[in-house]
Amino acid sequence: MAVPATSSTPFALIPLHLSSALSILRVESLRRLLAGSFRTLSLVPVLVTGCAGFIGYHVADALLRRGESVLGVDSMNYYYDPALKEARVGRLADHGGFSLERIDLSDRTVIDGLRDRGIDRIVHLAAQAGVRHSIERPFDYLDANLAAHLTVLELARAIESPHLVFASSSSVYGGNESLPFATEHAVDHPLSLYAATKRSGELMAHGYARLYGIPTTGLRFFSVYGTWGRPDMALWRFAEAIREGRPIELYNHGRHRRDFTWVEDVVDGVLRVLDRPAESDPEFDPRSPVPDRSDAPFRIYNLGNDTNVDLLRYVELIEVAMGRSTEKILLPKQPGDVEASAADVGPMRREFGWKPSTPVEVGVPAFIEWWEDWMSSHPG
Repeated sequence: MAVPATSSTPFALIPLHLSSALSILRVESLRRLLAGSFRTLSLVPVLVTGCAGFIGYHVADALLRRGESVLGVDSMNYYYDPALKEARVGRLADHGGFSLERIDLSDRTVIDGLRDRGIDRIVHLAAQAGVRHSIERPFDYLDANLAAHLTVLELARAIESPHLVFASSSSVYGGNESLPFATEHAVDHPLSLYAATKRSGELMAHGYARLYGIPTTGLRFFSVYGTWGRPDMALWRFAEAIREGRPIELYNHGRHRRDFTWVEDVVDGVLRVLDRPAESDPEFDPRSPVPDRSDAPFRIYNLGNDTNVDLLRYVELIEVAMGRSTEKILLPKQPGDVEASAADVGPMRREFGWKPSTPVEVGVPAFIEWWEDWMSSHPG
C-alpha cells in the first residue's frame, strides 16, 4: 500500500499514476482527521464565509468531518460558473451539521441576522480573488474585500468572537524581492489593487483586535491549488487548453516561480490556527514594531509549500498527467504579476507543528483526475 508523501519522501517513491495520487491524498486526509478527532469540539457553529468557494468549501468540509457544526455564508456570485459553487454546497449539505445563508457580506445590515445564529468562531474566507481581474473590475474588490471584511469585523465585535481567522494573500509582499517571503518583512509596496485590499484587510483586522481585544489571526495563502478548484486558476486553464488542443500562454516568458500549495495542506494549517486563538506578544516592543506581531491579540502567518516550482515544470506535470503536450506561447510579464514567490513557514512549523506534505508531483495528477471527472459530467 502506498504511504502518504511527506517532505522527506523521495520523489522516486511517489506513484505518478492518477488513482494512486488521489489515494495517497485520501489516506493523508484521514490521518489528519483522526489526529484532530480527540480534541474537545464546541457545539457552537463555526461561521465560514465564502463556503461555496474553493478554499472555503474545503475548510467547511474538514470542520464538518471532525464533528463541528458549520454556518456557511456565500453570495454565490457569477465570477465563475455558479454550478461549481452549487455542487460544493450540495456536498456540504450532505452533512447534518451544515446550514447555508446566501447573503452578500458587503451589505452591513446582515450583521443583525448573523449575530443571533449562536456562532462564536469565524473563518473569514469570502473575497474577490484575482490579480488581473482587479485591474478590470476594481470596484468589485472595494465591495468584497473591504466592505465585506468590515462587516465581518463588526460581527466579530458584536458576538465577542473568541477567534477570528481570515484569509490574506502572498500578493501583499508585492515588490519585495527578498526570498523567502517572511511575515516580518515590510509589505508596503503592493503591485495590484487586489494586493492592496488584502493588506488593507490585515490592517483593519489589527485595528479591531487592538480596540476590542478580538483574538485575530491572518493567513497569507500561497498559490493554493487542488480538487474543486476555480476555473480562473492557472492549473484549470492550462488543463482546459491542453484538452482542447490550444496553446498555453505563459507570461514573463514562463519564468514565474510559485509556491504551489495543496489545498488540504492549507486546510490543515487553518484548523490548527483556529484551535489556538491569537494572543498578544509579551515581548512586542512598540519602539521597534514588526508587522506580524503586536501587543494586541493579533498574528499573521504564511501558509505555503515551502518550495517554489518553476511554472514550466508545473505545465510539464499537467501534460504528463493528461498524456499529451501542447504548444507554449511565451509572453511578457503582465501588470501586477509577481515574478517569484516563496513562503517562510518557519513560524507555522515551530508554533503549530504544521508543514506541507504534498509535492506537486502528487497534487497535480490528483487534481487532473478530479478535473477530468468533473468535465466529463459537466460538458460545455
